[in-house]
Amino acid sequence: MHFDNISLIQILAVLSASAAGGLRIGLPLLIIGLIRIDQLWHNIPFLSSFPPQVVIGILSSWSLFELLGNKKLIGLRIIQIIQLIFSPFAGGIMAVGVARLLEVQITPLWFLGLIGGLFAFVLKLVQVGWFFRLGKIPIIFIFIEDFLSAILVIFALDAPENGGLIAMLLLWIAIRSSTEWKYRRETISEK
Repeated sequence: MHFDNISLIQILAVLSASAAGGLRIGLPLLIIGLIRIDQLWHNIPFLSSFPPQVVIGILSSWSLFELLGNKKLIGLRIIQIIQLIFSPFAGGIMAVGVARLLEVQITPLWFLGLIGGLFAFVLKLVQVGWFFRLGKIPIIFIFIEDFLSAILVIFALDAPENGGLIAMLLLWIAIRSSTEWKYRRETISEK
């Protein structure tokens, strides 16, 4: 591994983008491409190999489905499962893309993608676990999730300290809630 001139702020930006990929898939990728309208998805791995019109169409459609599909329980279940499968990829793509945009000097760059993918997967795994444990998520949490995913992408590029702090707070909440599951299981088994 080779670390040259890497700062904590750049790492926070990468974590912020990865957390956004763990909350939603389409919306953060759409926003990161449209924020840098002059480059679109030029620095984003995998997406840069497709024409921008195709990427905009697919990401817009998926973002709309993520937003409107949450109204029915079956749509929410389908979205949760698809997001669980693809969140590591979205988190990794977001991490590498933001690292390229900020010119982070880490070699190999795929290492950041791996960390970002794992970070996104942990967030999504805990969220899906709570969904299946509770049965239904209140609609206000879905809107908060959409808002957070958009804010985390914007903060990753414009205010990485704030975005990284929010990402670390989300990780802390995920870890705390997983210990809550363990506590509830022990309480239920004792009865």
